[in-house]
Amino acid sequence: MTQRTGVDESQRKAARVVGFVYLFSMAAGIFTEAFGRGQLIVADNAAETARNIVAHEQLFRLGIASYLLSQASDVALISALYVILERVNRNLALFAAFMRVVQAAIGVAATLESFDVLRFLGGAAYLQALRADQLQALARIPLGVYGERVNVSFVFLGLGSAVFGYLWFKSNYIPKVLAGLGVFGSLLLAAGSFAFIIFPNLVKALSPAYFAPLGVFEVTMGFLLLFKGLPVGQGEAK
Repeated sequence: MTQRTGVDESQRKAARVVGFVYLFSMAAGIFTEAFGRGQLIVADNAAETARNIVAHEQLFRLGIASYLLSQASDVALISALYVILERVNRNLALFAAFMRVVQAAIGVAATLESFDVLRFLGGAAYLQALRADQLQALARIPLGVYGERVNVSFVFLGLGSAVFGYLWFKSNYIPKVLAGLGVFGSLLLAAGSFAFIIFPNLVKALSPAYFAPLGVFEVTMGFLLLFKGLPVGQGEAK
């Protein structure tokens, strides 16, 4: 059975939160990759990567802090999305929220691996028994684990976002074309991230193309919800 429901004040406030977090997370991610840790890591060169991190430790730590803030903001995003969309279908909204919580938890665990990098390169007395090249190689391992865990988290991010996108589509709160883009982009991210586990070389060649549609959706939603908000009219709930 389908019923109609108006948009209340709690949903409107939650929509502003969603809009802000989408834009904040995008900015934080771009900063981290373009100006933070992304500039310090050299592919297939553990020694150069280690030298970069030691020379710019504060920048590396700033990248860690930025990613943790992004994960913390995801908790606010998940809560706000649930507030907006649970009246469309509470069970699906709860499922989507759990998927996104798992994604955030994996992301935080992945970020903690970065402290192991600093530990290996920190020059502690108990590590002096190892040669510099051995420490550099050991420091490269957590960086690889970080990337793999983040990729796994994207599977859950994509699945949760796809369900939220479906609920947006059913709600009539946003244009259906935009909601459809959210569903498509989310499923593409989940599929690409899962395929990366099985075919890493193939997906590396396709990256970051499979991120793009969801990125466009989130940025568009960010501006739409932050500056325009939800419509005054009614939405649909099941």
